[in-house]
Amino acid sequence: METKVIALITAALAPAIALLSYFYLRNEYESNTLIQVIRAFVIGALLVFPIMVLQYAMEAESLLTLNWVRAFGSAAGMEEFFKWFLLYFAVYRFVPLQTRYDGILYGAALSLGFASAENIMYLMALGIDSAIGRAFLPVSSHALFGVVMGYYMGSAKKQESGRHKLWMLLSIVVPIVLHGLYDYILLTIHENVLYIIVPFMFFLWWFALSRTKKADGKTA
Repeated sequence: METKVIALITAALAPAIALLSYFYLRNEYESNTLIQVIRAFVIGALLVFPIMVLQYAMEAESLLTLNWVRAFGSAAGMEEFFKWFLLYFAVYRFVPLQTRYDGILYGAALSLGFASAENIMYLMALGIDSAIGRAFLPVSSHALFGVVMGYYMGSAKKQESGRHKLWMLLSIVVPIVLHGLYDYILLTIHENVLYIIVPFMFFLWWFALSRTKKADGKTA
C-alpha cells in the first residue's frame, strides 16, 4: 500500500516538477530565488483546499447547472482569480520582479503548485492510469495559464499608472478566458473531443511560449 501511494504521489508531482524545472532553468537565478519559487509553489498547493470547498458548496446549491457558468465561473473564474490574488499579494508586492520573465516564473510556480495538489487528489480517486492524460491536459494547462498571468503581471511592474492598470487587467482577464474555453470544450464536447482540445492545447502552448520568448531578457 505504501509503495502504491508513493508511486501515485510521484506520478502526480512529476509533470509539475518537470515543467517548473524547465521554466526555472531557462534563466540563471540566485539561490534565494529558488526559495521564493518553492514558496509560491506551496502557496498554490494550499489554495486547492478552500477552492474545492467553495466549488462543492456551489454544486450543492445547484448554482452550476449551466456549462458556461461551470466553465467560466466555478472553474476558470474562481481558480484564476484566487491564483491572481495570491500572486499579487504574496509575490508581486514583495518580490522584486526585474523582468517580465520573473513574473512568468512565479506565475508558473504558483499555478503548478495548485495543479500538483489537485492532481494528487484526482489520481487518488481515479487511479494512476489517468496520470498521463492529466499530465498533458490539466497540469500543463494550469502551468500555461500561470505563464500568461505572470507575463502580464510582470509587464505591469514598472509601467506608468495608465499602462500599469491595463497590464494588470490583462493578467486576470486573459487567463480566465483561456481557462474558461478549455473547460467549456471539455464540458460540452463529448464525442471526438480530442479533435478540439488537442488543437486548443497546441494554441495554448504557442501563446504561452511566445510570451515567454518575448519576455526573455527584457525588462518589464
